[in-house]
Amino acid sequence: MKSASTQLAAHVVGESTTLATCWKVSRRDGVVLGFTDHDQDVTVDGLLYQASTGYTRSAIHTISDLSVDNLDIESALNSDTLSADDLRAGLWDGAEIEIFFVNWQDLTQGKIVLKRGTIGHVELQDAVFKAELRGMTQQLQQQIVELFTPDCRADLGDSRCKVDLSALTVIGSVTAATDQYGFTDSTRSEADDYWNGGLVTWTSGANQGHKMEIGTFTAGVFSLYLPMSGVIAVGDTYSLRPGCDKSFTTCKTRYNNGNNFRGEPYIPGTDVVYNYPDSKS
Repeated sequence: MKSASTQLAAHVVGESTTLATCWKVSRRDGVVLGFTDHDQDVTVDGLLYQASTGYTRSAIHTISDLSVDNLDIESALNSDTLSADDLRAGLWDGAEIEIFFVNWQDLTQGKIVLKRGTIGHVELQDAVFKAELRGMTQQLQQQIVELFTPDCRADLGDSRCKVDLSALTVIGSVTAATDQYGFTDSTRSEADDYWNGGLVTWTSGANQGHKMEIGTFTAGVFSLYLPMSGVIAVGDTYSLRPGCDKSFTTCKTRYNNGNNFRGEPYIPGTDVVYNYPDSKS
């Protein structure tokens, strides 16, 4: 049930209204932004909601059977706070969204919250972006308990893995770059595939502060899983930490960390279930 002040409720059912829809974005990096479909900026609870970007959305509806009630939001990329580079860099991934109505002529009447959720899939087309807003029931479909698995359930360097990543992190700079999908550092002397699955963090250049996983590494040449939002240029500096394929062999032989392995490497797989006696064997 949607709640509203007496004044706002009376305004909504009136013959004419002065309603504006606002959406508040709380990114995981702590940045909070506001946008509105009104033709002027409005300030609600101390946050400025910009009218310059505007947006359109699909119909809002709530389903009683607890299935996921998603909707789509579409907006133009014409604001410094809503850039294509930030979207490609993943800064908006998983951001919390709140959509609500206000009476722009009398903001003291409060607001009616229409929907809360998180940003899911994002599409970019020229100067327009389209984002999927996943309702709160989306969380009910997520796995919240651990399952038995032959692979490690910890992440390299976290509190359960306990590998000291600071001792394994290196720094370097780009000696050659052809596109946003990869680069070369000819000073790297590690064996091929050593940095596969690692994480590069850019410390200078157009991608400063952005991160990306390493797909492959061969003779100083890095290939990224996804392209960087900015151009990679010769001289750009980076820090790089290794990755882990989460296998027991890698944990034991490469990181000498078998005691902290969070998996069951010898658990039978599904193929065992289908095994049966065969008189011909």
